[in-house]
Amino acid sequence: MKVIVDNKIPYIREAIEQLADKVVYLPGKAFTPEVVKDADALIIRTRTICNRELLEGSNVRFIGTATIGFDHIDTAYCQQAGITWSNCPGCNAGAVEQYLHAVLLLLQKEKGINLQESCLGIIGVGHVGERIRQMAQRIGLKVLLNDPPRADQGEEGFCSLDTLAEQCNMLTFHTPLIREGKYKTYHLADSTFFQKLQQAPYLINTSRGEVVDTETLLTAMNKGLVKGAVIDVWENEPHISQELLDKVFIGTPHIAGYSADGKANATRMVLEAFCRFFHKQADFHIALPDNPNQTLSQDENVRVLQLYNPHKDCEELRAHPELFEQLRGDYHLRRE
Repeated sequence: MKVIVDNKIPYIREAIEQLADKVVYLPGKAFTPEVVKDADALIIRTRTICNRELLEGSNVRFIGTATIGFDHIDTAYCQQAGITWSNCPGCNAGAVEQYLHAVLLLLQKEKGINLQESCLGIIGVGHVGERIRQMAQRIGLKVLLNDPPRADQGEEGFCSLDTLAEQCNMLTFHTPLIREGKYKTYHLADSTFFQKLQQAPYLINTSRGEVVDTETLLTAMNKGLVKGAVIDVWENEPHISQELLDKVFIGTPHIAGYSADGKANATRMVLEAFCRFFHKQADFHIALPDNPNQTLSQDENVRVLQLYNPHKDCEELRAHPELFEQLRGDYHLRRE
């Protein structure tokens, strides 16, 4: 059995080499039709686009992506071609929660936001959005939730985007990228969305860059419809908007979900799916690095910023935006 693995997926080498006869490690964008032709399985991240162009005529039977999202996989083609695929829902929810918690504390500390008098709108309430809800309510925020697919299934507790636009002074996106259909999220934050905002909120996006229309966000910021932004995911990565990077409160290179714990979860989940498909015993072990020797506060809010402060990643990106992909790929995983 031959498996091709994205060489930026951590904690996977020892385990996958026990499970496969031949393992090839490549950068995500180096997966080509010629390279994958004789592979039985691919283990990828979002940088590898798995579609007909890549897969047609290959031996690939299984694709595992070590990510929550799977919009980089042409699932319709995979079904047609008899290729099984698997993603890792919820794997990095803790890491994104940690990132958002730090952001909220910095907004309070540096921008004068009173969290106990604030209203946070969460757009997209899956594994990640639910973790954000629990954290935000724990630290005293009022929270409104928007998730049309869940609301349409009869679940209660959800509001319209118009209600969030009316009441929230902070908005955070946690939706998948859906390009068409009833639940389309591509450019969900468009000119109509921004015109409805009544609280000049801070906008936070850690979902997919294309969920927010970059040019329209810049216009909204210039008009004062949006007070500020925290952007981790960008349109046209790695060729991101320099103008937006200059204007945001915090801008990071698509690493909000990057923690040692989250990456280990993703690696474990993708290997378990691999084992299920190929009927192998999942007896591998993934060992995480120890936390650095550090005296941590008993106060949760102090401890969060001790463990992670996104300003450092923002400073590095602002210093070298042309190294977006390198900063992301070489990111030193933090612990939750």
